[in-house]
Amino acid sequence: MRTTTLLLGSVAMIAMLTPAAHAQSGAAAQTEQQDSDAAIAAGQDIIVTGTRAEGRTRLDAISPVDVLSADALQRQGTTETAAALATVAPSIDFPRPSATDGTDAIRPATLRGLSPDQTLVLINGIRGHPSALLNVNGSVGRGSASVDLNTIPTAALQSIEVLRDGASALYGSDAIAGVVNLRLRQERTGGGASVTFGGYDTHVPATLAPRDVTDGGTVTASLWQNIPIGDEGYLDLTTEWTNREPTSRGDLDTRDSPAKVRSRFGDPDVRQHTTYANLGVPLGDSGWQVVGWGGYQHRRTQSAAFPRNPSNSNNVPSVYPDGFLPLIQTVSEDYTITGGVKGQISGWDTSLIASYGRNKIDYSTIHSINASYGADSPTEFYDGANVYDQFVTNLDISHDYALGGGDLTVAAGAEYRRESYQIEAGEPLSYAKGPLAASAGAQGFAGFSPENVVDQHRDNVSGYLDLEGRFGPISIGAAGRVEHYSDFGTTANGKLSGRWDISPSFALRGGIQTGFRAPSLQQQYFTSIQSVIIDRQVVLTGTFPSVSEPARLLGGQPLEPEKSTNYSLGFVYRSGAFNLTVDAYQIDLRNGLALSENIVVSALDTPQYRDIYNSLISQGVQRARFFLNGVKQRARGVDVVANYRLDTDNAGRFNFTLAGNYNDIDVRSVPETTSVLDPAPTLVSRQRIVSIEDGTPQTKITGSIDWSLGDFGLTARAAYYGDVNQPGSTSATDLHTGKHIITDAEARFTVADQFHFGFGVDNIFDVYPDAAPATVPQSGVVAFPFYSPFGFNGRRLYVKAGLDW
Repeated sequence: MRTTTLLLGSVAMIAMLTPAAHAQSGAAAQTEQQDSDAAIAAGQDIIVTGTRAEGRTRLDAISPVDVLSADALQRQGTTETAAALATVAPSIDFPRPSATDGTDAIRPATLRGLSPDQTLVLINGIRGHPSALLNVNGSVGRGSASVDLNTIPTAALQSIEVLRDGASALYGSDAIAGVVNLRLRQERTGGGASVTFGGYDTHVPATLAPRDVTDGGTVTASLWQNIPIGDEGYLDLTTEWTNREPTSRGDLDTRDSPAKVRSRFGDPDVRQHTTYANLGVPLGDSGWQVVGWGGYQHRRTQSAAFPRNPSNSNNVPSVYPDGFLPLIQTVSEDYTITGGVKGQISGWDTSLIASYGRNKIDYSTIHSINASYGADSPTEFYDGANVYDQFVTNLDISHDYALGGGDLTVAAGAEYRRESYQIEAGEPLSYAKGPLAASAGAQGFAGFSPENVVDQHRDNVSGYLDLEGRFGPISIGAAGRVEHYSDFGTTANGKLSGRWDISPSFALRGGIQTGFRAPSLQQQYFTSIQSVIIDRQVVLTGTFPSVSEPARLLGGQPLEPEKSTNYSLGFVYRSGAFNLTVDAYQIDLRNGLALSENIVVSALDTPQYRDIYNSLISQGVQRARFFLNGVKQRARGVDVVANYRLDTDNAGRFNFTLAGNYNDIDVRSVPETTSVLDPAPTLVSRQRIVSIEDGTPQTKITGSIDWSLGDFGLTARAAYYGDVNQPGSTSATDLHTGKHIITDAEARFTVADQFHFGFGVDNIFDVYPDAAPATVPQSGVVAFPFYSPFGFNGRRLYVKAGLDW
């Protein structure tokens, strides 16, 4: 499917339908959504994240909470939830890595520049399950296993709430940076369908091979239906299909003749189907309600590894005379099922909900070879699988008390969680060593061997008490939580927060709290031997559990929780249709987890370390790494969000938003020794420190104007991104993105109150991050830094059409 043909045809269709837009007003169909957007803009929307007191709004809250409507997420070209969220929320970053194995397919988002797994993700207030993928290559979030936000389509969402504050005392592990709560749609009537066509039409400013490209054609089709059940119940169903063609942004590879672009550096090829449901049914007149939600997603992706040139030592010329480009295929099956009851017992609001989630990722390598078997090797391999599942049961109770001139909300609860993690072996030739002197296993992504097989689980129980009171102009919150894990013991955390409404227009707020994040099962038990690119060379690298024999010989020890102390201070100002929030913060993280640098095995070939050397050589690796605690860092910054809503009699409704985040991260110390090696090799390198400190933009500012008048609407958005540094082995080989502004625009109109059409351009001026200079040896593969917070694909055009009923 040619992207240009698709776009021109779709634009022509819209052009033919445009005159009909004047036939009948669509204002009535838009009124409900406009009222919802206006409530969010004015800060009058009720929030449920970060507070258990009823009736709190975004501007009333003690802690800073962003509320992003489904329309705000959908008024842009991307149909990925994480990418849409990062576009409108300046504190969230969503880079698009390439040539990083499974991370190309399941990309992590970050909040306030911290690790992706230091942000807790909730679905309707219940903990979501992480992906089975552990990010072990050189991307932002290296060493993390986080929730895949793209498993829930934006069409299934009512809104997203982003709590920009630590919340371990409220919600438990992972909420060091904050909380993202995905709130599913709750409607009793109506439905709709939509389709979005898009693709890139861009000039690629690569250093050696600049060129014009049209690629990345994407079709996303969504269908949803809201079904009434009884007088008050609802069942909301959503299904979505996405087909996305790959993009290629590599540069000229001059290592072999003829010089040409041999890589496919860019977005993977994606085929995806997602279904979600949300249910609420009253139990007669009892005041109790059955609630439930769940979803299933099947995602098949194919991303490219580094090319193996004709002269590469792992190429087999009789099979691939011109070299080959290995493709890494992942098939991710992800599902969630949640159910429970809500009601009152003796005046206490009570909720008992259980949730089960599972993610399985099957890996295959295609267009590849096991060079150690030469021409006898197959060219496609099944590499094995990662599996993670989680069962959570929550009991929550709360009661509002009137105390004189104030009110007090008392909330308490308990949670039980069981997690398990598995690694399944691939077919033998995906990992085996053949008779020839070449690297073992499938090139691009070697399979998991029987020695890598893992089947581990753990249990966790916790309890919390949360108090929030409002006494005249003063609001005070206090919370405490105790958790016990079967693998590392007990931890306790607390939070104190307060707010002073000095006047109806101005309020101060702030808090102090402690937080923690338990080491994930993926971090504790992941093991593999993979081909890692180091200084342009493919090196077999073993990743071992910290308590395994190879890691123990190198000084590995049982992992401990990460801990933090969070401080925040800010103010809220509102006057008429204008509101402004400013919140400063400091997050002190200690005992942070890191994946160690690769320890060179040959350097251990001495009498002192002969046993260690022999053990690692027997594993067939050239380098080894493992997880360890000991990183200490500080994040300081400020979030600013301003909004002004203007309603006019003749010119329509305007909504102006300006939001920014300044975030400075400082790595204060890293582990430098092990219990075994003396002197120790570098455990946390300059590359890793630079990645933590400068891998996300220090400054990000977004501004948008949303206008609507009758049947018509327009959204214009600009985002400024500060410089990001993708570190090389030395500062001379670092790749900087530079400072850039990305501008988007979308126009919409409605026909006959039912038919909706729109078209737009993301990245109107075709802006790229700074290209990799010719002096930096990247073999033509990494033509642009994939740390770029706005990607590196250039200008995207799209059209959309929808039908409501």
